[in-house]
Amino acid sequence: MHGDRERLVSAAPVEDDSSFELKLRPQRLAEFIGQSKVKENLAVAIEAARSRGEALDHVLLYGPPGLGKTTLATIIANELGAAFQQTSGPTLQIKGDLTAILTNLRDKQVLFIDEVHRLQPTLEEILYSALEDYKLDILIGQGPSARTHTMDVKPFTFVGATTRAGLLSAPLRSRFGKDLRIIVERSAEILGVEINREGSLELASRSRGTPRIANRLLRRVRDYAQVRADGKIDMPTAQAALQMLEVDRYGFDEVDRKLLLAIIEKYQGGPVGVNTLAAALAEEPDAIEEIYEPFLIQIGFLNRTPRGRVATQLAYEHFGIKPSRRQSSLF
Repeated sequence: MHGDRERLVSAAPVEDDSSFELKLRPQRLAEFIGQSKVKENLAVAIEAARSRGEALDHVLLYGPPGLGKTTLATIIANELGAAFQQTSGPTLQIKGDLTAILTNLRDKQVLFIDEVHRLQPTLEEILYSALEDYKLDILIGQGPSARTHTMDVKPFTFVGATTRAGLLSAPLRSRFGKDLRIIVERSAEILGVEINREGSLELASRSRGTPRIANRLLRRVRDYAQVRADGKIDMPTAQAALQMLEVDRYGFDEVDRKLLLAIIEKYQGGPVGVNTLAAALAEEPDAIEEIYEPFLIQIGFLNRTPRGRVATQLAYEHFGIKPSRRQSSLF
């Protein structure tokens, strides 16, 4: 019986792959085949960052092996005209490894960490302040005489790649968003973006009630307005940008919609077990329970029952699908 590494159709890399992949690997977004939505979003963000002379916002790439996550990370650096450095979560074993990399980064450099879900928690802590504030806290000495020294890190773009998005820690996920409209307008003022009341309301309404998400959407819509519009965010510009980003009026993204439609179309509205649902979506059960379900349950689109997950009448109405008589009896 052949091992998985010997299978012709296995997505896992084998020994003679690397030399061919280096020759065949696309170097620019225009050469990258497939993932059209990802390409479009990246193109807008890259062009906006370049025109502002800033580092690109941090990027998380996830999906099965062989889809081109490493290639996309290289392309991002090429499109930005920035230096590129690659490492992986399992390779980084001690704090000194990550500290050395971060302190030697060049301005606007792209740092790519593959298998980022396997990064040790103590190293994640070092990474957080570098990602958010471009600062690095280093402990000098031991015992009572130990002191913390803060070093500046040059602005850089962190690209993390994972095949297991559900295994990322919540603090790391949140780095890759009172009144949300006011928060959006204040953030826009800080960023120097012109936004009217209707545009800020549109962003706020799709932010899942979360300031961090509101700010994240604002940055992406700002990029769109800068590249595709006149730099100002009004309602039509916000709507067009959010449509490109596939964030709908409830703040659902593609994964939210896939989850609900899988329950409705594949499992007749439920109940369906989380493990079955995870297999159908090629997701981790933990990711479904901890990342996707809470918001869907909170706003009444999904119910957890002892027998499994059930889509509610609101979910059917959202997709314009009429429930069967059996499904209606479950509501």
